[in-house]
Amino acid sequence: MKSFAQPCFLLAASLAFSNALFAQQPPQQHRPPAVPLVTHNPYFSIWSDSDKLTDSATRHWTGSRQPLTSMVRIDGHPYRIMGGAEDDVPALPQSSVQVDATHTDYVFQGSGIELHLAFFTPAFPQDMALLSRPVSYLTWTAKSLDGAQHSVDVLFDVDPVIAVNDDMEASTWGRSETNSLAVLNTGSRDQQVLGKRGDDLRIDWGYFHLAVPRGEHADTVEALHTVETFAARGTLPTADSMEMPATPRDGAAHLSTVLHLGSVGAAPVSQHVLVGYTEGFALEYLNQRLRPYWQRDGKSVASMLDEAEQQYSELEARGRAYDSQLHQDLAKAGGEDYAYLATLAYRESLAAHALTADSNGTPLLFAKENFSNGDIGTVDVLYPSAPIFLFFNPALLEAQVEPVLRYATLPRWRFPFAPHDLGRWPLANGQDYGGGEETEDDQMPVEESGDLLILADALAQAQGNAHVAEKYWPLLTRWADYLTEAGLDPANQLSTDDFAGHLAHNANLSIKAIDALGAYADMAKRLGHADVAAHYRATAEKMAAQWQQMAGDPSKLAFDKQGSWSQKYNLVWDQLLGLHLFPETLREHEVRFYLTQMHPDGVPLDSRKTYTKLDWELWSATMAGNLADFQKFTGPMVHWADTTQSRVPMTDWYDTVSGLKEGFQARSVVGGLFIKALADDELTRKWRAMAPGAAAPGR
Repeated sequence: MKSFAQPCFLLAASLAFSNALFAQQPPQQHRPPAVPLVTHNPYFSIWSDSDKLTDSATRHWTGSRQPLTSMVRIDGHPYRIMGGAEDDVPALPQSSVQVDATHTDYVFQGSGIELHLAFFTPAFPQDMALLSRPVSYLTWTAKSLDGAQHSVDVLFDVDPVIAVNDDMEASTWGRSETNSLAVLNTGSRDQQVLGKRGDDLRIDWGYFHLAVPRGEHADTVEALHTVETFAARGTLPTADSMEMPATPRDGAAHLSTVLHLGSVGAAPVSQHVLVGYTEGFALEYLNQRLRPYWQRDGKSVASMLDEAEQQYSELEARGRAYDSQLHQDLAKAGGEDYAYLATLAYRESLAAHALTADSNGTPLLFAKENFSNGDIGTVDVLYPSAPIFLFFNPALLEAQVEPVLRYATLPRWRFPFAPHDLGRWPLANGQDYGGGEETEDDQMPVEESGDLLILADALAQAQGNAHVAEKYWPLLTRWADYLTEAGLDPANQLSTDDFAGHLAHNANLSIKAIDALGAYADMAKRLGHADVAAHYRATAEKMAAQWQQMAGDPSKLAFDKQGSWSQKYNLVWDQLLGLHLFPETLREHEVRFYLTQMHPDGVPLDSRKTYTKLDWELWSATMAGNLADFQKFTGPMVHWADTTQSRVPMTDWYDTVSGLKEGFQARSVVGGLFIKALADDELTRKWRAMAPGAAAPGR
């Protein structure tokens, strides 16, 4: 066991932060489906799936247990504040939980004190280096409520299962010292780097770090029975465990610290720790191993952790201001219900990605198709998540599109349409889905081609130039020609809603193809190809007129299915990109009809089932011509989020009657909820302007 003492200047800084924390606004009165705690990427993502932080163990987004445990001793009496272990120790009553964009705050009250536990991940999309840094902060802040002084000590304990795929893998552990931190580390013995691919997996290479600032008055240990020892005696075991390797199930050491807050009165007292995960190589792209973006210049783990500690106070203040302003702006764009939903989506969407750098230092961002099939760089996952990146930092959308376009230019991709994916996480070495690179079986030719043309134009408009389109113009032209031939009345094929099966004559898919051709015409105009622009614009206009004759009012699910209907969420890009291929009255009629189909938890995706897609429903709502109609959608969606019994990181596919999850969770596509904010030009320019060198000439 090792101890540290806190100097006076750090106590002053802690006091300033603590006073600011206790001055925060009253917590929101919502019950999230699951609460984000530590959220960085698909391997480092920890949640609570309970109403109270003491009701159950914390979990990886997949649902596997990754217990983080915290207890507090108040005047010698132990209480649980995180995790369900040690049920014979009472829980300190939890009075509230609040989820903001970068923070999750729990408040507990009892035995004469109020205790705040804050989880902070500085996930600012405008700052790629910071977004990529795999560090979150946990801060405990206590004050007296009864006018008396109280002795307060806090335990934080990490189960070593956090660094292995399952609890039967052998672990090792050890200590490190940096300039400012005492660091406890754990990782797998075998370090099979990038050795497994798939969905329901945890990382088992690299190392988890619990970093305690040297200035904190703290003890640390790597041992067994730390929680029990603290509960019984208020101390940690006196020696580190040295019998390694061992599995988490059979004796691997926990990483533990006790923070001594001391005698606490009316003035808040605060201490914090850092938790991080470093893996060396994040993933593989076209058979080249890529490092996390934060390591693009060879930065060491020690210097990264020191930098994170040095910036703690500054980032904490920045994060609080960011959370407050973003909430205000989201509420301005769509109301309080919308602000709540988009805030729930914020960290969930970002944490479904890994930001890497290629050999030239170019940022490449990869999404994992969480709780689906584990594919990487899936185009029809990229498409729905795009609004969060277009709103905050279009360069991050470019970083997702770039690896797909590079791949599609290779001779090995021989089809006239766009690919579906780049492989299976964490190996982005070629398409995995459907027929892969071999056949057209279960491909999504209209879907993916339309997605990439629309996103390329969205980038051109957002960045004020069409450099991405110019770089890949022959490829985009090939896909535009394909959609000209195959897009108006799509053959029997899958769309992004592949869970619903193949569908011919898909009217919503047809809209995507038409808007994609309009987007291609816009890019051609921006690149100075006036004749090409005129030709494709005329083609898109003709197809849009034909679509209206074929679809009916309300528009059918498929052109040959009388009496059917579906949400035409793809129509929102006609509005956002300023294409105006379809009349405004079409959107008005569609929205009016959807409102007649409302169930307790939202509008179904189409006439076949009562399930819906959260992202698509919000896109449909954004087509509403007034805020009142938009909020008729968000009210039932919030009711669903607050009452669903599917306690997982917010699903995007659920039943509008039962409220239960149909499938999917923790997916990047919930970033699509930012489309309403993206539709507000003023707000979009404001938030994009926070990115270094940002230009925001359009949406």
